Amino acid sequence: MKTKFQIIAMLFAWFIYLPAKAQVQRLPLDSVVARVADNPALQALVAKASAQDAYATGAKSLDAPKISAGQYQVPYQFSPNGGSFMIQAEQMFTNPAKLKAKENYMKGASKITEADKDYLKNQLVAQAKQYYYERVVLEKKLTLLQHSQSLLEYMLKDANIRLTYGKEKLNNIYKAKADLYELDNTRDQLNNEISQKNIMLNTLMNRDKQAVFSVDTTVVLNNYDSALTDTATLANARSDIKSINRNIELQALNAKVEYSKRKPDFGIQAAHMISYGGYANQYILMASVTIPIVPWASKEYKANLKGIRYEVEELQQRKMDVLNQAQGQLASIKVDMTNKKKQIGNYQQNIIPALQNSYKTALLAYDQNTGDLPSVLLVIKDLQTSRMNALDRLQELLTLQVAYERENETTVSALNNQNK
Repeated sequence: MKTKFQIIAMLFAWFIYLPAKAQVQRLPLDSVVARVADNPALQALVAKASAQDAYATGAKSLDAPKISAGQYQVPYQFSPNGGSFMIQAEQMFTNPAKLKAKENYMKGASKITEADKDYLKNQLVAQAKQYYYERVVLEKKLTLLQHSQSLLEYMLKDANIRLTYGKEKLNNIYKAKADLYELDNTRDQLNNEISQKNIMLNTLMNRDKQAVFSVDTTVVLNNYDSALTDTATLANARSDIKSINRNIELQALNAKVEYSKRKPDFGIQAAHMISYGGYANQYILMASVTIPIVPWASKEYKANLKGIRYEVEELQQRKMDVLNQAQGQLASIKVDMTNKKKQIGNYQQNIIPALQNSYKTALLAYDQNTGDLPSVLLVIKDLQTSRMNALDRLQELLTLQVAYERENETTVSALNNQNK
């Protein structure tokens, strides 16, 4: 009767566990990359660009008019026939060319923010891909641990049977148990790292930090080893280069703003005077114009124009430096990727198969009582270490792949084109 209740309780717990497990969301890499757009840092730059566009709508506004009223030419000594009461209005009209240049300059600022947003997005996407690939490799390591655990459990079971017949030593069994328990520590460490990667990915996606999801463990290795990347392709793809180009364009618009200061502004002044003592009322109607080309007024914008030319030169040199650094970085990454692929191939084709054969040989010798348990345990550990090392090389290769795509911005450019 007790066994029946235990079976019912186990079935009930199993049916509760199944829906909970089914609720775990599976997020492929493309979905994670797409959700990075919700990152608050990107949304902040979107809001900043919108603010800059909003500011530009008021660029053509004129100065507020000035209205004044009060006594005009009234003598200090009281006289009912002296002076008048005056109402006056003034308005300055900024040269339309200045307003247009200012508007264009303010509109150009938001283009820089857009380019900066794309640059930040590229960095965040690279982080997301890096964390995702690290999570994938950690999952593969967990699977490898399960395989090693199965081998050790089989050997421990066989050794316990041999112990009952006096064909095995107790210290060897303890050694096998220690190796088995050591896997628990490794598994706990891997699960801890997986939880950290989950939190990092959820942070990038602006989701609940503790939300649990599964990943697609299929790894796609792109062949970038022989890819050719010229300067023109890099300049068109990289958002930091686009940001520099937008800055150069903004400096050109800034130069137009400074050059427009050579143009005069206009003003008008009107006043009405109500005279005291019965004298005729009077009025004032005057126009004014500024003369910005006089030497003491033109010195400022001439100096600013000279400074802008140096600013553009600095931006051009920075652009060349970024392209030079990027080409060198990409070339270095491709060489390193080739080396990592060779190492992975050596593990898969030579080292791991040799250790598998060594395990089979040691196991056969143990079954035939010509070998001992420590030899088998040592081969199992060596085999696990080599497989772990192969996964470490895979992680390094994926890190290089992410670095290459971050430098080349291939993924982000394609994603932006899809969004358009």
